Amino acid sequence: MNVGRFYGKVVDDQGKGIGYAAVQLWAQSVDPQTKTTKERLIAGQLTAENGDFSLENLPVRGKFILKISLLGYAELEREVAFEGRNFDKDLGNIALVTQDVTLDEVVIESEASSVTLALDKKVYRVDKDVTAIGGTAEDALKNVPSLSVDLDGNLTLRNASPQFFVDGRPTTLTLDQIPADAIEKVEVITNPSARYDASGGQAGIVNIVLKKERRIGYNGNLRLGADTRGGYNAGGNINLREGKVNVFLSAFSNQRVSKGEGETERRNLFGNPATNIFQSSEDEFTGRFTNIRGGVDWFMDNRNTLTFSGSYTRGKFTPMNVINIRTDSLFDSGTTFSEAIRTSETERSFRNVGGSVLFKHLYPKDGKELTADINYNRVSIGGMGSFHTNYLTRSLESRERQETDGGTSFVTFQTDYVDPITKNIKLETGLRAAIRHFSNDNLNEVYDPLTDAYVRVPNFADQYEYDDQVYAAYATFTHQFKRWGYMLGLRAESSQYTGILPESGNTFENDYPLSLFPSAFVTYKLNEKDNLQASYTRRINRPNFFQLLPFTDFSDSLNLRRGNPNLLPEFTNSFEVSYQNIMKGGNDFLISAYFKQASDLITAYQFSEYNEVLNRDILITSYTNSNSSIAYGVEFSMRNTFFKIFELTSNLNMYNARVDASNVEQDLVNEQFTWNLKENLSIKLPADFRLQISGEYRSKAAFTPSSGGRYAHWRGVTNTAQGYTLPNWYVDLALRKDLFKRKVSLTLSMRDVFRSRKGGTHSESAFFVQDSWRIRNPQVVSFNLSYRFGKPDVSLFKRKNNRVNMEGNDLMN
Repeated sequence: MNVGRFYGKVVDDQGKGIGYAAVQLWAQSVDPQTKTTKERLIAGQLTAENGDFSLENLPVRGKFILKISLLGYAELEREVAFEGRNFDKDLGNIALVTQDVTLDEVVIESEASSVTLALDKKVYRVDKDVTAIGGTAEDALKNVPSLSVDLDGNLTLRNASPQFFVDGRPTTLTLDQIPADAIEKVEVITNPSARYDASGGQAGIVNIVLKKERRIGYNGNLRLGADTRGGYNAGGNINLREGKVNVFLSAFSNQRVSKGEGETERRNLFGNPATNIFQSSEDEFTGRFTNIRGGVDWFMDNRNTLTFSGSYTRGKFTPMNVINIRTDSLFDSGTTFSEAIRTSETERSFRNVGGSVLFKHLYPKDGKELTADINYNRVSIGGMGSFHTNYLTRSLESRERQETDGGTSFVTFQTDYVDPITKNIKLETGLRAAIRHFSNDNLNEVYDPLTDAYVRVPNFADQYEYDDQVYAAYATFTHQFKRWGYMLGLRAESSQYTGILPESGNTFENDYPLSLFPSAFVTYKLNEKDNLQASYTRRINRPNFFQLLPFTDFSDSLNLRRGNPNLLPEFTNSFEVSYQNIMKGGNDFLISAYFKQASDLITAYQFSEYNEVLNRDILITSYTNSNSSIAYGVEFSMRNTFFKIFELTSNLNMYNARVDASNVEQDLVNEQFTWNLKENLSIKLPADFRLQISGEYRSKAAFTPSSGGRYAHWRGVTNTAQGYTLPNWYVDLALRKDLFKRKVSLTLSMRDVFRSRKGGTHSESAFFVQDSWRIRNPQVVSFNLSYRFGKPDVSLFKRKNNRVNMEGNDLMN
């Protein structure tokens, strides 16, 4: 008869109840065919907020295994049984022991810590970052160890551009289109194994994991904020869970107003006469966007889950820019000058639609699973820009305008299979297909005063399309021993790249039929506190469309660009050795030494040529494969807790990079030592106040010029052998007050407190020497309010006996 009941309370080592721990009851039975003993799950639930649990309607005969687990604690197993006629048994308080070390991944954070430092990755909890509240992913990622975000929104990992994922899959969203409040955590993988996409060259992977609850009942929050620039944000999310259905929905609206200024000084070393150009600029940027994301989890049964999700983002950006230009012409007889003012007003809009379907199957064997998903993403862009140049010293003017239309569609399919063959041996395999289509149609026109009309300029036309397809398969084999373990992996990828210029009909393509990417990891556990790991991976960086396009971009008169259709992909061999020390009292230490060697490095370089349309020599920036490059360094990551109220996370990275481009220009070698320091201090104050101070210093670094990460995010950053960035630093400050048992939070923050986040570059070649700097949005003060609500232990749609099990069968999902 199923009339038995086990109940009790799950507590920590201080006797405090632990909520949302997974409680499972397993029964042992004998398979009549194999005569072997098997375990069968018969009941399960999540503990209430105070740690209570109650398993009811249980069989009363036999012996059972009670299993209790929660992230951050060692899994507990206990044999239990009913005695005599007592079918209502109190198991008492059951204490879980904090677990700091596992062989697969060494976790060194307490439950409330903002940073998890592991040998293979770093995990940063954005909900613990007070300075990012009310902002976007730009604000969240700039505080993550090992990462940097520049003024244009370009993301770098150890001074290289990483692969950027959302929920483990590629995305067409930019950082400023993802609200920080929608992010649960950020994963940084510096040396990815064969399981991951091999693209990314000398950098690793940055994965943003969005929030999605599965707690029973309902929960959510509402947010509202504003800043002193005139920006605002408003949003909320809700999660509903009842029985076999979990529904999640979030919405966010944001307006950002940005103001900036900058200067450029350029000395041209070619042409007759030689010229010096001085340029100062002021810009104002207003951007508005709205994001809606939702989905449904259907727990078909204990072992099968189907998830449908979708997102819609729409926005508009209106940048305005005024540039004052002075040109000095250096004649033998003396110097003459000319002055001009260039004004630009632009309006750009975008629309992003995405959807995904995920299936997950859990086998009876613990840890064995099969997943499959398909993801679709489509972004459409459009806009209009007008440009007016007034030549003050010659009483002349010119007017241009540009219309933009285009978009990108991205489809990925992936399936993964994990099989723990034995307790210490695991096999993982998977397949992946990624198909992308990109189109762009820019119309550029110049005003003709004779006809009082705008005339199309063919040389400025910018029409192109391309298709990119990558197919991959991988397998990894993991074997763990008592104190050490290893993982071997191999990934095979095949890719095809085709492009067309519709006006001319010219086509070009690059095929890479088969490339192999091995990986190897060895982990050694010195003792309970010290761990070592060594790893090797091979990765690829394929040239993108803009680097291949044989078309001169005249949109910036000081920075003409052209692609090279003969570019080859670059391959990188990465080696990394890490040591981790787990100390008492929340003090932890991780040090990593790394070496990266790249062949055929895709490198920007500059040359001059005569242009028949402009009737003068012009300077072109293009791309080529340099001989090689190496980068090596050491990175320190530390988390320290003092007096239970101070938590300091520190990250120091020192590296040397060397690019050999002597095949492009004789003796052209650029070598640069770089270091950067990042600090994040969180202080718990009385009366539920929390103060956070974060900052970063970056020294002079090998120049990675941007072609517009905020608007043309598909271009990214590029290596060059002809320059470096200037040192810069900043400090952000935030204060949060929690009210009503943390249901309400008020946050006051200021970004770039000392107006010091000034980005600058120095570049030089045989044709010019140029220095420039820019600053954007210093000393902006923001105020944000957040309200949290929910009851995770109640039934939504029907009344229940409080002693009946919560819908806990999702523990197997």
